[in-house]
Amino acid sequence: STPASGADHAQLKKAGQQFEALLMRQMLAEARKTHFDNDLFSSEGVNTFREMMDSRFADVASQSGTLGLGKMIEAQVVRLQGIPK
Repeated sequence: STPASGADHAQLKKAGQQFEALLMRQMLAEARKTHFDNDLFSSEGVNTFREMMDSRFADVASQSGTLGLGKMIEAQVVRLQGIPK
């Protein structure tokens, strides 16, 4: 493995994690649109905090590989681009 291929893999891993986090943020935002609760705890401040919480959760989950989507994207790009392992 050359240093360049190691850098390529690190960049691909980061890109895969970022995409996974983006997807999770979108899924959480859509899930939040359903209102099963009342508006007792609803305000701009609470909504902003929930968005921040969802964003952080998505970042942490993608870094831990919870869904595994980032790893699949990385593996697929490596295979398609012929990047040495």
